[in-house]
Amino acid sequence: MNTGLRLPPRGGRWMAAAFAGIVALGLLTAFAGATGAQQSDLVAHEWGTFTSIAGNRGAAVSWYPWATPSDLPDFVEHLEAREFKLGLNGTIRMETPVIYFYSSRETTVSVHVSFAKGLITEWYPHATRCTPNGGNQSNVSLSRNLSDGSVSWARIVLKPNQEGELPAERAASRYYAARATSSTPLEVSAPGGKQYEKFLFYRGVTSEASPVSARVLSDGRIEVTNLSGESATHVFLFERRGKSLGIRSLTSVEATAVIDAPGLDGTLATAAEEIRAALLDQGLYPDEAQAMLETWKDSWFEEGSRLLYLVPGGFVNRVLPLAISPEPGQTTRVFVGRLELVTPGTRTAILSALASGDERTLQKYNRFLEPMLQILLEKASDSREAQRIRERLKQSYSPLVAVARENGSVFP
Repeated sequence: MNTGLRLPPRGGRWMAAAFAGIVALGLLTAFAGATGAQQSDLVAHEWGTFTSIAGNRGAAVSWYPWATPSDLPDFVEHLEAREFKLGLNGTIRMETPVIYFYSSRETTVSVHVSFAKGLITEWYPHATRCTPNGGNQSNVSLSRNLSDGSVSWARIVLKPNQEGELPAERAASRYYAARATSSTPLEVSAPGGKQYEKFLFYRGVTSEASPVSARVLSDGRIEVTNLSGESATHVFLFERRGKSLGIRSLTSVEATAVIDAPGLDGTLATAAEEIRAALLDQGLYPDEAQAMLETWKDSWFEEGSRLLYLVPGGFVNRVLPLAISPEPGQTTRVFVGRLELVTPGTRTAILSALASGDERTLQKYNRFLEPMLQILLEKASDSREAQRIRERLKQSYSPLVAVARENGSVFP
């Protein structure tokens, strides 16, 4: 078997690098060798979000999030420092994938997830191994990574009657909503003792191209192009301006489709129910679909315009390959693609707020403000408008992003 393992140049780091490669190869071999073993009464369900921003040409652009504190509890583990991901320049930010297990009897499973052209940046419970496992990754261009990031849990014990206390903190976090399911509790050994949870959690960033592009036409309609080679199902165009909102849906997009802007006469309940029905159609259990909605509805239905769609399964499996041993009798993976759009309404709102100093309106665009300003700067109509955008951009950078932007290597 051709493993693709390359030996580094001889020197002081050769032995460490070679040992790491051998360990990684051993893990992959173990998973590959176990694919023939299947446990029919074991079920695995996963959901997550791929978040991107469409540039002026429709394709997902590389971006840094606007400086915001982590929305995760302190007990979640990180690849490096807690906020280092703010300095990662990528096209897709993979947010809150959780893997649920269902088993009627105590079972031990192993899980390995890798992320093409990316890094796994956070996870819980404690992982047996994550790669890369050393060195400063904050100023590394993800598109130039020599290997994919990954995370592995070598021994996860599923305990149907588990009564171990789940970790929790007083501070609010979207993390906890994912627990509201009937999934089998799990136990993982960590250096500090046993850890208990209802799922495996992880996040990451990649420089992979988005499977769907969305170009804003001059008349405000959205031209959606499916680049994945397989049907993109349940495509939604959502828009919110203050308390007014609307959603327009397509059953699927095979190649290219044009969507009219939705009328702003809808309700949050209607929008949530449409998304929930799509999640159920893809195989999530009702409580899982509701948990995903509770986790993300404040973000999916916030100010602005965005395309939401069910990510084609082939893309998910190629970019985010998942190996579980023993192999479950059923594995379901449901990812929602989110493509943020700079529509005429968003453009007008941001530029008007810049001109009047309306910081409250600008804050509504949250972590997307910085990349949106970059997109608007490309088409600034006059020098005064461009200058206002540049001045506001200087305020948006977190220290990590500012340092990363000074290093030319982080740009694709």
